[in-house]
Amino acid sequence: MEIVTRRFLLRDFVELDRPSFLDYQADPRSQTFYEPSDANAEQAKRLFDTFLSWATDRPRTNYQLAIVQQQKPKALVGCCGLRGARCPAGEMQLGIELAPNYWGRYAYAIEVGRALLNFGFQELKLDVISGSTVSANKRIARLAEWVGAEVVAIRSGSPWMSKRGWNEVDWRITKEQWERRIAPLHSNRGATGC
Repeated sequence: MEIVTRRFLLRDFVELDRPSFLDYQADPRSQTFYEPSDANAEQAKRLFDTFLSWATDRPRTNYQLAIVQQQKPKALVGCCGLRGARCPAGEMQLGIELAPNYWGRYAYAIEVGRALLNFGFQELKLDVISGSTVSANKRIARLAEWVGAEVVAIRSGSPWMSKRGWNEVDWRITKEQWERRIAPLHSNRGATGC
């Protein structure tokens, strides 16, 4: 499974990605929005093994992809995915995680998010793409706003979130909302000849 963007290759994880994945997962900045019991090396190893196994599932209900730079050094920038195993038919949950060294870099998350939304709505024929995040995660809030997603619920999160004064925020975007969002982008591109 591969999705190509201007700067990235979104592809299934392979065993060679393990050291880079575990390395950025061990960075304390990466663990900011994780439940403390999940912010450890053993959990990161389990996650990586899960991502490898999802790539072989048939039928496929979860896509968790490595984000790899197309230009050298072809570094692992993070991971992203659409997960449908716990969703109603026609819906999947989007997630994007950049390694801390790539936070705030040149709209990386927007480029990846746009590719996942296009893949979900065009290739997988989804009706809805949703997500959930910690209220303190302002980067995801900006991304959700950029794609045109709407907040559908703000609720008390797990006890570890409540201790920090955070909530859990659920958002969603329909296929129709996404098509309305990208239509002006396509017409502007055509007008400039790009």
